[in-house]
Amino acid sequence: MEQKKYRILLCEDDQNLGMVLKNYLELNDYDVVLERDGRLGLAAFQRENIDICLLDVMMPNMDGFTLAEEIRDIDPDVPLFFLSAKTMKEDIIQGYKLGADDYITKPFDSEVLLMKIKAILKRNEEVNKDNEYVEYDLGGYHFNPRLRELSHDGQTQTLSPKENELLKMLAEHKNDLLPREKALKKIWGSDTYFNGRSMDVYIAKLRKYIKDDPDLEIVNIHGNGFRLVSP
Repeated sequence: MEQKKYRILLCEDDQNLGMVLKNYLELNDYDVVLERDGRLGLAAFQRENIDICLLDVMMPNMDGFTLAEEIRDIDPDVPLFFLSAKTMKEDIIQGYKLGADDYITKPFDSEVLLMKIKAILKRNEEVNKDNEYVEYDLGGYHFNPRLRELSHDGQTQTLSPKENELLKMLAEHKNDLLPREKALKKIWGSDTYFNGRSMDVYIAKLRKYIKDDPDLEIVNIHGNGFRLVSP
């Protein structure tokens, strides 16, 4: 089976450093999207299916800290490193408070950065593999994502792959917000208008499947996403 090629968002306003790092990471079999400022970086994150973010802190139009906040609003789980010449303790603490997995000060060793990237992606891969075998009790329903089965009162509904992935994400965020952008990017690949309409159709299907339990519902959080409310 062909190994997944991870995609990295690299935001760096120093053109020389950005190109050197991009070429180095691509030589090590990563796809790299290079942007020179925060606004372009945010647009790329919304457009592409990104596995890890490497963000410079001092960039034009939108700094790395602000960009990290925007990214975390869309996907709270994506691995995120700051690459920064700012070495003050206050800056490093701020980076970690924003949910950074690492704060790497310039100049840095590219090989060390590569090892850190590999380590965090491997960790996430193992977590995702463990989650493949998780089953969920949702009100009066039992959901087995591995078999794509939703059971209730002895009746079993076999879900389509997209229905299964969407219900799995809702179950993982049970009683909490599942952001629209996060679901669209993971399941449909991008958060375009047409993909959004498609997801609404799938939400309607899932609501029909769970209608026999009055305490279980999928609530639309207007403009933000959905919430699976389960006792």
